Amino acid sequence: MADHGMTEAATTVPGHLLAAPIEPVAGHPMLLFLLTVGVLLTLAIALGRLTVRFGMPPIVGELSAGVLLGPSLFGWLAPGAAGWLLPRQPEQMHLVDAVGQVGVLLLVGLTGMETDLRMIRRRRNTALRVSLAGLLIPLGLGIALGYPLARLLDAGSDTHVFALFLGVAMCVSAIPVIAKTLMDMRLMHRDIGQLTLAAGMIDDAFGWLMLSVISAMAVGGLTAGTVGHAVGALVLVLILAVVVGRPLVRRILRWCGDSAEQTVAAVGAMLLLSAAGTHALGLEPVFGAFVCGMVIGSSREWSPSKTAPLRTVVLGVLAPVFFATAGLRIDLRALAKPSVLAAALLVLGVAVLGKFTGAYVGARLSRLGRWEALALGAGMNARGVIEVIVAMVGLRLGILTTASYTIIVLVAVATSVMAPPILGFAMKRVDSTQEEELRLRAWSGTPERTEEPTH
Repeated sequence: MADHGMTEAATTVPGHLLAAPIEPVAGHPMLLFLLTVGVLLTLAIALGRLTVRFGMPPIVGELSAGVLLGPSLFGWLAPGAAGWLLPRQPEQMHLVDAVGQVGVLLLVGLTGMETDLRMIRRRRNTALRVSLAGLLIPLGLGIALGYPLARLLDAGSDTHVFALFLGVAMCVSAIPVIAKTLMDMRLMHRDIGQLTLAAGMIDDAFGWLMLSVISAMAVGGLTAGTVGHAVGALVLVLILAVVVGRPLVRRILRWCGDSAEQTVAAVGAMLLLSAAGTHALGLEPVFGAFVCGMVIGSSREWSPSKTAPLRTVVLGVLAPVFFATAGLRIDLRALAKPSVLAAALLVLGVAVLGKFTGAYVGARLSRLGRWEALALGAGMNARGVIEVIVAMVGLRLGILTTASYTIIVLVAVATSVMAPPILGFAMKRVDSTQEEELRLRAWSGTPERTEEPTH
């Protein structure tokens, strides 16, 4: 009878309470995960240091690490070894991707913290002009190029959707790549660096909004509800950041006090939760991390010295893994086909021309010098991993074929590699202001004299 009572009671317990705990990662998958991340990080650091010797920032080498380990070289020369080190099982690669995603969200959050909102408010008209011109010109050129390109590459989707998608891919800028480049080149404190980030944020917000609309068109057609939801979510995030986020961040930072450990933990949690919030609203996680970072950086309770340990870990470990992982998605073998190579060169040329022209026109309309306009164009031209993410969405939705996906990824990598040398060339001809010197000293916490970057 007792046994029967126990059995009857057990059957009334909810199923989720009777379920066994989720098993941890098995030994072999854990070994592959550690090896993959370790090899990616080691090669990214080594190639990053090598590219610095050749006058380029580390991000160039970090992206190249993934390209060399991916199907373009290592996966082609030694497919067996590459298949063992970089398994094709989605769940295995998702573990590596997760590390990179945490890194890019924290990197974008740090960028938001170091964004000088007071300077942006004073020069908001300049940032808006640069952003709008940098959006409209490449967007129009991309749409115009999309129609003949769809026929040349035999696009597998509706021609109108493909053309709109190509326009969006050409008009975006990559805040993570821009941020890493500015940090590596010690240009974050310069007004041009701040304006580039401000304009890039506007570009990305518009790009994600348009991407959600085009994705809806590809799946079930364009509706007023789709556009309204995206715009409403964007406005809601900004309102919550001002009304709820600012006082909440202030209280949390006050609670942390002078403890660097607690501040780093609290800041990391706020960035990730904000990213999760925007993702739940249908927006991109990087947008939430960036907005949260700006709210933290605008608080009087925040100081750069308290989050210096987080910055070190992100720039030294997590960001290199993220950029190397992005490089793994590139397969340069598709360019062996002449038509694909010709299309790639055409798209790259139009993309660079559109972004440089747009940013240059916007800067000159704001009465900036030609070298400042050139520097803005170089920074805005870096599309990087954001465009890779856009391309992956297009491939998943069937908007892009393998050939068109490869072309867009090539543009993303090429424009990111082009940005640092042109940016450095232009900024050597732009004098540093006293305000920039004070900003650098405030962020670094030292009274050292600013030196022009050599790489």
